[in-house]
Amino acid sequence: MSYDANNIFAKILRAEIPCHKVYEDEHTLAFMDVMPQADGHTLVIPKMPFRNLLDADPKALGSLMTTVHKVANAAKRAFGADGVLIQQFNEPAAGQTVFHLHVHVLPRHEGVPLRPHSGKMADHAVLAEHAARITAALAS
Repeated sequence: MSYDANNIFAKILRAEIPCHKVYEDEHTLAFMDVMPQADGHTLVIPKMPFRNLLDADPKALGSLMTTVHKVANAAKRAFGADGVLIQQFNEPAAGQTVFHLHVHVLPRHEGVPLRPHSGKMADHAVLAEHAARITAALAS
């Protein structure tokens, strides 16, 4: 299957749809998931148009994982988490629903279950506050 340039993450990269940005560099963008399964649930995407990991240029994965590493550490600090769950899905059979390569970063607290990915968007004021916490942790 080919890359769909009209997927929601491509639209976010083109600034056609707003996001709660946490981090951006030349190669990647990190922003809050609008249907978070945990407080601080962040998505990290490459700026290149890859459908998923299976069609990505391996040379681009280093930049992506460097940003995942930065964001994971910052999110863990920002939310006082006990750990961080990193998820990445490839194709519908594996649970992928947005067909632009992306990595989920979820701060985790012992004994606190993940919320379902319900399709209901979170309050934007809460997402903005969570983004600010992670951004501040990145700067410290």
